[in-house]
Amino acid sequence: MTKKELRKKYKALRAQLTPAAIEHKSIAIANQLLQLDIWNYDYYHIFLPITKQNEVDTEFILHILQGKDKHVVISKSNFTDGSLSHYLLTDQTQLSVNEWGIPEPLGNGIPIPDDKIEVVFVPLLAFDKKGNRVGYGKGFYDKFLALAKPKLTIGVSFFSPEEQIFDVDDRDFSLNYCSLPDKTYNFI
Repeated sequence: MTKKELRKKYKALRAQLTPAAIEHKSIAIANQLLQLDIWNYDYYHIFLPITKQNEVDTEFILHILQGKDKHVVISKSNFTDGSLSHYLLTDQTQLSVNEWGIPEPLGNGIPIPDDKIEVVFVPLLAFDKKGNRVGYGKGFYDKFLALAKPKLTIGVSFFSPEEQIFDVDDRDFSLNYCSLPDKTYNFI
């Protein structure tokens, strides 16, 4: 399937999920991540979920990171140029939901440069058996990953992979891992 077809399919599948199912599956995904050898780094970037899009609730991954005393980095989107600015998440970080439903830091925190980030938990709508992903189509994460060059990229998904995404191009970054509620795919 093409990215456009996959976006439509997986937005519809996510829309059918209840809040209880999202919570249950999100906890199971966090438990899958605990089984991976990915916790030896210092700076972890995590996305905060868009609730209205029924994204994986990363709160449970965030608790793991905080329990392991890791530096957690979150982003603010610039829709003018498609870039992300990164900030250290602290107890003082103030969040606000932007007009697209994305929880973001207000921008008054500690900035973190792209190249300091070692592990990125990447949002996605779908992925394939080669580790290619489909996001919302704005290219924020592909641009960010090109700049950051993290050691690991980890997707999280409620749904199994597609066989193949047909229109992957040079600007698309693939995943190293993708964790589901019952399994983790390793693409390394």
